[in-house]
Amino acid sequence: MTITEILKKVNYFDEPELASFISDVVSTDKPISIGFVNQHGINLMLNEREVFENFMGINCLLRDGIGVKLACRFKGIEPKLNLNGTDFIPRLISSIELSKREAKYFVFGTEEPWLSNGAENLILGNSASLKTGFFDDDDYIHYYSENIDVNCLNVVVLAMGMPKQERIALALSKLDVASVIICGGAIIDFQAGKTKRAPALMRKLGFEWFYRLTQEPKRMFHRYVIGIPKFFFHLIH
Repeated sequence: MTITEILKKVNYFDEPELASFISDVVSTDKPISIGFVNQHGINLMLNEREVFENFMGINCLLRDGIGVKLACRFKGIEPKLNLNGTDFIPRLISSIELSKREAKYFVFGTEEPWLSNGAENLILGNSASLKTGFFDDDDYIHYYSENIDVNCLNVVVLAMGMPKQERIALALSKLDVASVIICGGAIIDFQAGKTKRAPALMRKLGFEWFYRLTQEPKRMFHRYVIGIPKFFFHLIH
């Protein structure tokens, strides 16, 4: 398990490539799982073999954050667009709606009332099957398998955080139906207004992580204050 292995698995897109990828996802007749690789995710992967294998089993991993961008530069890889779930997932949902393809939505994660409010905002007022993010893996797998619709595109947003969402995404994607299973992290909390996003300039400069640290210092301390030095230690060794 090395950072180089992980970076080689990531899909890197410029804007035309991204538009083509989204078009392919919207028209899929097979299960597609989508995840995001950031500095925190790489630390988790390098710490535990099972987590590494679950991430590597995701169909498409997208590059998220300045840490992975710097790692790509260090390893001689062109990082291309920064694609975090908070920006990418609404774009994908809008593309599905614009395509007029019938879709059935599932949103699993966070807690009420944020789950209902965030899901409604994310999926543009469409109805969705909801479950909070505190059940065992098998509960989501059973619920999904009992409620999928083989006649439309099944869209699952997993808003549980790493590494639980990647583990569940891998399991759900084994069901052979037209589906898009997306690892969304805090997407629903952002959509519901529970968690605030960094100002646009900070996001553009790659400092959204610092804003999140100032907003939630206790929860984010290990991820960033300890995690960032740990990430760069792995990178240079």
